[in-house]
Amino acid sequence: MTAIVKKLAVALGLAGSAAAADNALFLRLSPDREDLEAYRWSARPVLVFAPDSDDAHYADQIALLRAAEAGLAERDIVVLTDTAPHEKGRLRAALAVDGFEVLLVGKDGGVKLRQETPLSVDDLFATIDAMPMRQREMAN
Repeated sequence: MTAIVKKLAVALGLAGSAAAADNALFLRLSPDREDLEAYRWSARPVLVFAPDSDDAHYADQIALLRAAEAGLAERDIVVLTDTAPHEKGRLRAALAVDGFEVLLVGKDGGVKLRQETPLSVDDLFATIDAMPMRQREMAN
């Protein structure tokens, strides 16, 4: 687990158990969360919204991401999921999400990619690896 993921686990109160810290890459997005400021300059959130946890696109997306956990950790990615539109999440409303959507947010807080179908890990990683900040990370 990378140091960034460990720091995020501590910041989110997940460091109490090894299992919770190991799962710090995949977190449920709280309906009360208004923004992603806690991740700014430390992580690249991938937001996965779905109408429910049984949604086929959602299942496909999570399976793709779980199969690439090492690459997620290497790129400081945290996956935040919201499968409960009935909870009227603040971030879901602010982003005007309807149905299934996946978004990549950069460390600067800007939305870098947004689509309504599952995102391949290759496309996700290629998008991130082309970013200037990631280029600097790889050079160091």
